Amino acid sequence: MTRTAGILHTVPALAPVFHELVTRGNDIEVIHAVDPRLLATAIREGVTPEVTALVAEHIADLVDAGAEAILVTCSSIGEAVDAAAAAAGVPVIRVDEAMAHRAVELAAAGSGRIAVLATLAATLGPTGRLVERAGTADVTALVVEGAAAARAAGDTATHDRLIAEAIDAADADVILLAQASMANAVALASPRSLCRTARRDWGCGSWNVVITYSDTSGAWRCIGLHHREPNTRRENPD
Repeated sequence: MTRTAGILHTVPALAPVFHELVTRGNDIEVIHAVDPRLLATAIREGVTPEVTALVAEHIADLVDAGAEAILVTCSSIGEAVDAAAAAAGVPVIRVDEAMAHRAVELAAAGSGRIAVLATLAATLGPTGRLVERAGTADVTALVVEGAAAARAAGDTATHDRLIAEAIDAADADVILLAQASMANAVALASPRSLCRTARRDWGCGSWNVVITYSDTSGAWRCIGLHHREPNTRRENPD
C-alpha cells in the first residue's frame, strides 16, 4: 500500500536529496513544499509569530493534499514545528529530533559531552535546546565561522573544509551537524575525529532522520541513517 508523506523545506536544493532518502526502499509518495522565506526570516529575526503561522499553514496544506505524515527538514525553524504539530492531526517530525536522542545515548557511554556545530547562528538555539530536552548531557553549541559566507559565495570546498576543521577541533563524545548542508564535510574530517566523536556510528547531520512506514506495526516512525567507518577502530584512530 502506497503511503503519502509531506516534506517542508526552506532550502530548495534539499528537496531532491530528501526525496531520494525518503523514497529509497519504501513505497511512499512525497509531496514537497518549499518556502525560503521561513529560513530567511529565522536568520534575520528569529522564529517569529509570522514564521510559526507560515509553518502551520504549510503543514495544514500538506495534510489537505493527502500527507499522512510530515517531515520538516529545517533545524532553524524546529520550535515553530513543535508549535504547529499539535494541531496537524498527523505525525509531524522535526528533522533533528531522532538525531538529538541518539546523540544523548551515545554521549552517555562516554563523558556526556555533545558538540553541536552549525554554519548559521539561527540553528544553534533550536537544535541545542532539543538536545538538552532529549536527556542529560553537557552541550556546547558552536558556529563554524566563515562557512555560511563561503557557501553563499558558491565556494563549497571552503565551506566543507571549515566544517571538517571544526569537527577535528571539537572535544566531545558526539558531534552533531545541525544542518543538512553540512553533511559533505564528514568525508573530509580525519579518522581520529570520526572515531573519537562517533565511536561506532556517525550520524550525518540533519540527514539523520527520514520518514519510513512500518508495515508490521502499521504506524509511521522515524529512523536514523548512520554512516559507518568499518576500517577505523577506536583503539587505532589514525
